[in-house]
Amino acid sequence: MAFQKPSHTFTKIHLKALRTNIFQILFSLSFTVFINTFGFTQELPKTEGPIAPKTERDTVTVKIDSLITPPVNLKESDTIVKDSITKEPEFLTDVVKYKATDYVSFNRKEQRIYLYNEAEVYYGDMEIKAGIIVIDNGKDLVYAGRIKDSSGVYSQNPVFKQGGNVVEPDSIIFNTKSQKALIFNSRTEQSGGYIDADLTKKENDSVYFIRRGKFTTSENKEDPEYYFLMRKAKIVPGKKVVTGLTNMFIYDVPTPIGLPFAYFPLTQTRTSGIIMPSPGEDNTRGYSLQNGGYYFAISDYVDLATIGDIYTNGSYGLRLESNYALRYKFRGNLSFRYENLIQSERGFPDYSKSSIYNIRWSHSQDAKSNPSSRFSSSVNLGSSRYYQQSRNQLNIPNTQNNTLSSSISYSKTFEGEPQVNMSMTATHSQNTNTQQIDMTLPTFQGSMSRIFPFAPKVGSKKGAIQNINFQYNLRAENRIQTTDSLFFKKEMFEDARAGAQHSIPISTNFKVLKYFSMSASANFEENWTLKTINRYFDANTDKVVTEDVNGFDSYRTYNFSTSIGTTIYGMFDFEKPGKDPLIQKIRHVMRPSISYNINPAFDQYYDTYEVIDADGTTREDYSRFEQSIFGAPSQRFSSSMGISLGNNFEAKIRPKDSTETEPKKIILLNNLNFSTSYNFAADSLQWSPVRMTGGTQIFDNKMSINFGATLDPYALDNNNRRIGTYNIENGGSLFRLTSANLTLNYSLSSDSFKKKDDGKDDAAIQENIRSGGRADDLFGRPEDFADRRLGDENNEEEEEPSELYNNAIPWSLRLAYAVNYNNNARQNEISSHSLMFSGDIELSPKWSVGASSSYDFKNRGFGLTQLRFERDLLSWSMNFSWVPFGTYGSWNFFIGIKSSLLKDLKYDKRKQRDQQL
Repeated sequence: MAFQKPSHTFTKIHLKALRTNIFQILFSLSFTVFINTFGFTQELPKTEGPIAPKTERDTVTVKIDSLITPPVNLKESDTIVKDSITKEPEFLTDVVKYKATDYVSFNRKEQRIYLYNEAEVYYGDMEIKAGIIVIDNGKDLVYAGRIKDSSGVYSQNPVFKQGGNVVEPDSIIFNTKSQKALIFNSRTEQSGGYIDADLTKKENDSVYFIRRGKFTTSENKEDPEYYFLMRKAKIVPGKKVVTGLTNMFIYDVPTPIGLPFAYFPLTQTRTSGIIMPSPGEDNTRGYSLQNGGYYFAISDYVDLATIGDIYTNGSYGLRLESNYALRYKFRGNLSFRYENLIQSERGFPDYSKSSIYNIRWSHSQDAKSNPSSRFSSSVNLGSSRYYQQSRNQLNIPNTQNNTLSSSISYSKTFEGEPQVNMSMTATHSQNTNTQQIDMTLPTFQGSMSRIFPFAPKVGSKKGAIQNINFQYNLRAENRIQTTDSLFFKKEMFEDARAGAQHSIPISTNFKVLKYFSMSASANFEENWTLKTINRYFDANTDKVVTEDVNGFDSYRTYNFSTSIGTTIYGMFDFEKPGKDPLIQKIRHVMRPSISYNINPAFDQYYDTYEVIDADGTTREDYSRFEQSIFGAPSQRFSSSMGISLGNNFEAKIRPKDSTETEPKKIILLNNLNFSTSYNFAADSLQWSPVRMTGGTQIFDNKMSINFGATLDPYALDNNNRRIGTYNIENGGSLFRLTSANLTLNYSLSSDSFKKKDDGKDDAAIQENIRSGGRADDLFGRPEDFADRRLGDENNEEEEEPSELYNNAIPWSLRLAYAVNYNNNARQNEISSHSLMFSGDIELSPKWSVGASSSYDFKNRGFGLTQLRFERDLLSWSMNFSWVPFGTYGSWNFFIGIKSSLLKDLKYDKRKQRDQQL
């Protein structure tokens, strides 16, 4: 039989470290335990089957005595549910921290703590700073007030702060248990406005009651130029101010401007609200309410303003404006403007009714949102006469616009080798004078990056063979031409033209004779169109008939070109020993180039038709692709040479500052270019006119000058047509001046003499650009003084005016001069000659005037003229804009509070232009 295993007690004793020096004894004991645990004797147990137990039922019933029955646990509750004696709450639920500069005194008898001079108490979110503070533990009150010096002057007014609310009173009593307070002669700031109250009762953290409070947005807190006196008021910080009888005081003088009750919203975020209209009068439409509506603060990402105008003669206008933005993704704005205009009265001969509209959409994508794709839009479309007929003050500068344009584009780049680029663009161009509209819906462009099939795998490309490259370009268009009356109607799409152009340019470049750069190229094009024409002569009507032929058609063209050019540097040195001239050196850079082009004739794409007239039968050539998008292939063989010369002149002059060691570099002529061509295949008039262009900047880059001229070497006959005789052979000069132009742009201001650039973005100018106008105010400034979004609302600190203000009056001046000369057919006339100018000047720190106008020297008359006056009335602003004469003569007067909180408190008067006969 087997031995039993040792107990746990024995095992623990055995495994303990034994204090012995005889290693053999320890080893013998361990071996003995191991044998006793896992060893068996030689007598093995007999293997017999188990004996099954026999169960029998006992017939004797045994009763259990009730005395030895186990007890049952009973759970009983106390009959007293709650102790009738309430535990008194602790006086202070938070740690009180306090300190003072002079002393902190404890009065155990009065249970008060006195803190004197620059005393501070902090309890929870409550903070009090004052000259003297008394903490009354017996009454649970905190007193705070000012201290008085020996001369009787009070200082260290208390500052009470709890949460985000700050109050600056003369004295304050605060109950630490109820959190209520009485505040005397307090001043608090609420959402950009200030409230001075004789007595304020703080009910809790969110409600204040005041008596005789003054509400103002003036920056002069001690002597505000205006305020609203509130006899009784309730303030909910950050939300609202509800008052009883309230009226305005201007420099403590009461005015009749008041209300029996008033509501002032207070918020740090944009909220929805009513946009108050401006009353006005129109000579043709009667009295009006303009620019009234409702503003919807939809979310932090998008808003919506609904603005409308209404006139007593039935005319009305509606404008919807929305701005949206998503950080690091995109931003944009959308506006829709509609006006229903009624002229005169029903029954009169000059009665008319019309509607005009305008849609603007601007969208820009953040470059970091998706570098491989980009979506953008700039839309400005609508009625051609919208800006000319609209009565909105914003549209006066845009009455001079001749075109409206739009573009919506999406581009995508597919990375790889070669790289593939694609873009889709929808464009719109509208002439406001002719009311013609050109649209592409859409334009698809695809291109593959250049491939150099013979370039080495390692190192730079050398020679003509290694620089051979080609690429593939695709352009597909669906072009629509219509008029303003058919815009967005089904007739607009009937004359749509669609087509595609495939091109494969092949080119190379290499050096010749070390100093010359030469290039050669060939271009293959295939053009597809879905509509061609068929032209024939109808003998019955005696007219040439052109009819459209629907169906796919195509043609293929190719051409060759090569060019060679170089760069020549010349230096004129005026420095001489012992002399230091003003102009030290003049550098002349010339870039001559010669090109050669071959354009084959593609006669196979031309057909003929017979015309029968009084002189007999004649044949006329035409191409069925003449009215396709990309035009018809050339029927004439051209072999021409082009010649061009570019020039650049720079000078080094002596610096004005004697401490500077390096001469100053200036540009004399930024560019002076000449170009012409000679056609070897032409029978006559092989030379084309010489075109000259140039430009430069002077007056420290303040004035830019651009000029151009066309010089024709051929003479004119008696019918003023070009003939194959040189003008010098006809008794004239070498060249005949056929046209010339000159433009000057000059911008100068008082800041130009300071090395300072504020880089501010003018919201009014941005509004002008969105409408397709100029990026300056030479046509006037779009101003609607009731709309403060176009004003200057920066909160930057103004520079303190100098006592010698007359010696530093800020001013600015912008000039644009343009003259064009035409002599193509011996007209010898100035076709256009005008000067546009605009300027602003600050007569004083608070007065500024501005003007914009233009003068046409040819027609001897002034263009659109606008005079602007502005008076800064501290918390108020007064503006006056006047167009004194002309078609758009009008004026606009505005006076109102600058603060956006009270921007509806204003007076706005408009006088629209007189009725035009």
